[in-house]
Amino acid sequence: AWLLERDDSDVATLSFDKPGGSANTLGRADASLSDYARAVDLASRAGAVADEATLIEHARRQLASFKVPKRVHFIDQKDETFVPYLEVFRPGDSVVFRNSDRTRHHVYSFAPARQFEFMLAPGESSQPLQLDKPGVIAAGCNIHDQMITYLYVTDAPVVAQPDKAGRVHIGDLAPGTYEVRAWQPLLRPGSAENLQLLTIADMADRQELTFTLPLLPDPRAKRDRERVSY
Repeated sequence: AWLLERDDSDVATLSFDKPGGSANTLGRADASLSDYARAVDLASRAGAVADEATLIEHARRQLASFKVPKRVHFIDQKDETFVPYLEVFRPGDSVVFRNSDRTRHHVYSFAPARQFEFMLAPGESSQPLQLDKPGVIAAGCNIHDQMITYLYVTDAPVVAQPDKAGRVHIGDLAPGTYEVRAWQPLLRPGSAENLQLLTIADMADRQELTFTLPLLPDPRAKRDRERVSY
């Protein structure tokens, strides 16, 4: 099981599963979020969450090895926009929100896979939030309605994010039949599942699939109707 490197694109995600097979979860269900949060709290307050390597190294010094996340993702807030718009996670990965704006943000999510709510003043970063359950986590700002980001947590054996033209190349798939699903944050509610079967005869086999997705307008183009000073 592996995760493809991706381009900075918000087009969609593609996940590959073998029908009837068991997905390989790369995270640790028994990792303690409370212990982890306490261990990195001091580093967060000291501004030591500037990059993924620094944060993981701090956790490695403070925690048992099974509690150290394999990956820490950063969601920034710039110009009243979450960056990136869509980020792909594995169960057990963590996310840190940081505020690079000159105004405060009220970050929240009511998603079943992970619920959270906190305020971030300019220059502040959140404590790392561990994401253990697969699912789509939509996060917004309760002050700036147009701000939204999607945390896509998946345990599919293969996942990739297409480029800005909507294309993705998957290499080195073992022979077999795969279920390929496409997802995009702007899919119309009630749309049929975007699922196709892909059969790979051998390692030299080349196949092409095309997905057409019915999408809603992008809400990020809308700005606050009323501006106030904070």
